[in-house]
Amino acid sequence: MLDVLIKGGTIVDGTGRASRHENLGIRDGQIVAIGAIDEDARQTIDATGRVVAPGFVDVHTHYDAQAFWDGTLSPSLYHGVTTVIAGNCGFSIAPLSPEAGEYLMKMLARVEGMPLESLQQGVPWNWQSFGEYLDQLEGRLSVNAGFMVGHSALRRTVMGERAVGSEANEDELNEMVALLRKSIEEGGLGFSSTISSTHNDADGKPVPSRSASKEEMLTLARQVRDFEGTAVEFLPGVGWGEEMADYLADISLAANRPINWNVLVPNASNVQWAETQLAATDIARKRGAEVVALTVPQPMTIRINLDSGFVFDALHNWAPFFRLSNEEKVAFLSDPARRKQFGEDAKNPESAMHALASWEMFTIDQVQKQSLQQYRGRQIGELAEELGKTAFDTLIDIAIEDDFKTYFMPPTLGDDDATWKMRGELWHDDRTVIGASDAGAHLDMIDSFAFSSQVLSQGVRERKLISMEEAIRQLTDVPARLYGLRERGRLEEGWYADVVVFDPEEVGLGETYTKYDLPGGAGRLYADAKGIEHVFANGIEIVRDGQDTGARPGTILRPGRDTSTVEVPGGADA
Repeated sequence: MLDVLIKGGTIVDGTGRASRHENLGIRDGQIVAIGAIDEDARQTIDATGRVVAPGFVDVHTHYDAQAFWDGTLSPSLYHGVTTVIAGNCGFSIAPLSPEAGEYLMKMLARVEGMPLESLQQGVPWNWQSFGEYLDQLEGRLSVNAGFMVGHSALRRTVMGERAVGSEANEDELNEMVALLRKSIEEGGLGFSSTISSTHNDADGKPVPSRSASKEEMLTLARQVRDFEGTAVEFLPGVGWGEEMADYLADISLAANRPINWNVLVPNASNVQWAETQLAATDIARKRGAEVVALTVPQPMTIRINLDSGFVFDALHNWAPFFRLSNEEKVAFLSDPARRKQFGEDAKNPESAMHALASWEMFTIDQVQKQSLQQYRGRQIGELAEELGKTAFDTLIDIAIEDDFKTYFMPPTLGDDDATWKMRGELWHDDRTVIGASDAGAHLDMIDSFAFSSQVLSQGVRERKLISMEEAIRQLTDVPARLYGLRERGRLEEGWYADVVVFDPEEVGLGETYTKYDLPGGAGRLYADAKGIEHVFANGIEIVRDGQDTGARPGTILRPGRDTSTVEVPGGADA
């Protein structure tokens, strides 16, 4: 007898082949039959008018901490995701030394926008090895999850306070090598790192991995090649060209693995910039390496403030400002000369981020003080005219009055038809992978966690930029093959029954709102899924009619056991 029979649906199997009307049978966690099935089943789902597809794969999440207080890893599962990769950007929370936990906790609160009170109250921080960390998550998750070993965690654990601002000496590098290898042996999926200028710790200083020499980066990446089924992930600097493309290729060759980087954001007003970034793949392939870009599949709406300073700190000379206390910030901005220079620095054309400083286009999204509620939803430029101030002074004065807690929204870029067309072209480009959700991070800033629902609603149904078959392939088989996931990413007999059933006419997402369900009462941006009716992980239903079933069948993905090795052509000789 089958455990589950899904009958009458449209099978879209993840390979890109044409859809077909067939039944699907599940038993003991696997797909055991596709086609005409006359076997009885304990549960039968009538999928008439519905698409039956492999569960979606999200290769860029930061669920490392949330996994302790929310085993569903919401909202991803409600949007059809059944496999996630976490520990990206070098920001794993294992391994640990006794004193590293406090630093990493505060670093994550700043750099990844996780409420500090949630990290303090919701995470036990009682492990040291990577294996001990993974053991605490076994049997607790709804979806499958693999965890990369983060460079910043390695550095802080080995080097202590020297991890920030200092290069590693020979002994420290050797110790990091040993700790990385041990962490992979215990289940770490690979190595991740960042040198992005937007990544700063709680003190406003560059995160540990940004102080690494290139020799250190390549030495650590090279360890990955010795272990079956491992991967590498990396964030380059902001505003990069051929030199950074070669750096990415060097890491790929050292590891003998494809490397994916985050994030390519399409913008039809600057097509050349996307081509410059995509050229990294062309450069790499000529050298026998493989570099692919994660591309966000929707317009980027972000909310940023002058308290944490994330994104703002990438503006020219702005990072030191966010090392100040609030009292020091007020004093700094109350000095007319320093305020004037601060505004001019933001618009420095040598900075890759100078376009952000279009203050008049910012919208006031959220305010803390009741006296400022009248300004919510107002555009800074319009308000500045009413108040007789410059746009910059208006933004700064409101931020000061609100103790720097005001959330501002820069213009949402990329919702025009030309950029959507560009997006569709990128989805078909083999130099990209759809992703960059950052799910589990930037909880007060972005809503890109619903990337799969955006592709299926906007990309397939509304704008017809990509076929259903190809969209499903891009959301399943493409990322699964990048990471070498064994028997996941397609609907095939004998493969794991990670399955999503959805209504193609309804799939999408609701309005973005703040949901106060985090430890300590903190909130996060959230959007409910629409049209996702059933989600199975390893043959067990985890979502039924949009609700958590309470089942936690997710597998902690371990290299070699759950993943196979994906090499690059020139890696063996590098």
